[in-house]
Amino acid sequence: MDDFWSGVGVDLHLETDGNEGRRAGLERALRDAVRGGRLAPGTRLPATRRLATEVGISRNTVKAAYDQLVAEGYLTARQGSGTRVAALPSAAAEAPAATARAREPRFDLRPGSPDVGAFPAAAWLRALRRAIATAPSLAYDYGDPRGRIELRTALSGYLGRARGVIAPPERIVITSGYVQGLALLTRALEGAPVGMEDPGLPFHREVVRRNGGHVVPVPVDDRGLRARELGDDLGAVVVTPAHQYPTGVTLHPERRRALTDWARARGALIVEDDYDGEFRYDRQPVGALQGMAPGQVAYLGTASKTLGPALRLGWMVLPSHLVDAVADAKLHSDHHTETIGQLALAELITGHAYDRHVRACRLRYRRRRDLLLDRLGARRGVRGIAAGLHALVEVRDEADVLERAEAEGLAVGRLGEHWHAREAAGGRPQGLVVGYGTPRERAYPEALEVLVKVLEGV
Repeated sequence: MDDFWSGVGVDLHLETDGNEGRRAGLERALRDAVRGGRLAPGTRLPATRRLATEVGISRNTVKAAYDQLVAEGYLTARQGSGTRVAALPSAAAEAPAATARAREPRFDLRPGSPDVGAFPAAAWLRALRRAIATAPSLAYDYGDPRGRIELRTALSGYLGRARGVIAPPERIVITSGYVQGLALLTRALEGAPVGMEDPGLPFHREVVRRNGGHVVPVPVDDRGLRARELGDDLGAVVVTPAHQYPTGVTLHPERRRALTDWARARGALIVEDDYDGEFRYDRQPVGALQGMAPGQVAYLGTASKTLGPALRLGWMVLPSHLVDAVADAKLHSDHHTETIGQLALAELITGHAYDRHVRACRLRYRRRRDLLLDRLGARRGVRGIAAGLHALVEVRDEADVLERAEAEGLAVGRLGEHWHAREAAGGRPQGLVVGYGTPRERAYPEALEVLVKVLEGV
């Protein structure tokens, strides 16, 4: 009997009421499951003989119930393909979908995402197959909260040669992306005040707050974070030195030295978000800040911009005194980041397919950057174009330009939402944060034409 149940196939949970009769009870249970969405359109139902055995009624009763629901339009039946759940028209279900479609912009130049259509699917699949073929059986068990040694070793070599990071494998912790890394570090700091760039990404400020940190704004100018204004009470400061978000400036060498001197003198932590670090277009990429002060800097990077956000793979290179505390916080957060993706990324890096993909992306995004500049022509006030996946276009009136953009079906980011104190942003510079990574290749030129149209006369 156990062998029979293991081969039944589709599991189907139905609750019937013995007081309403077997056939009527089965019909009602199936009808409710379809209406409520528990049985999705296209779901294949068990054969009548199997369902009859499972619920303890006759096969004829099940067949009669199926026939009735086919007649009512809840099910469909075809010779050779069995009985399936029909697709039911639902005004209630269609209205939100229609509203969502109406809200979607025709042209998307919002920042924060790469061109996910460029994901190296073939290379990833090859790496995945090699990883699975060679993985030991223990790889499918619970793992080290710091991450798989294969990936930590691969990253140690890659980050050293590509980003100038001093990254022994024992000081690397694998995460499910930058946000988790920032959250883990905030917890390890146990409520110490955290300096964050102003302007900066509001979502990251909220991550720090929700994990017990007190956020202190630190101004940014055309040389990056103003390190001389860091307070003595800060336990850490979060910076984007390679390509500041959203202004796009690179942290000036003098500011780098001042920042690392501040951290050494006070025993404070620098959290380096290596945002867009791989994508520099007019010269060699600027090395990571971590290489100047590995004992004071926690370096955070991810595969979200180079490969795609869906992978949820990031990494931290930590000062040695923080490794155990962060690993413990990771253990009690999600135990460990999923293993198979880690092994595949390790294969991609060690086989140099990752390097090839990053170089190809760098060329693609540089062409997009150049096309953006070409379309904007001699327009002044375009900043942050030396690297990354976005540019800051200065305007006089954000609200007016955004209203025009919405009328044209164009979505862009705005500088105003990035200030720590938005109510005081009136006298500050205004601008659009234009992302050129998000659109698909074919849609990008038309999106730029719409942007130019929106900016005419501004």
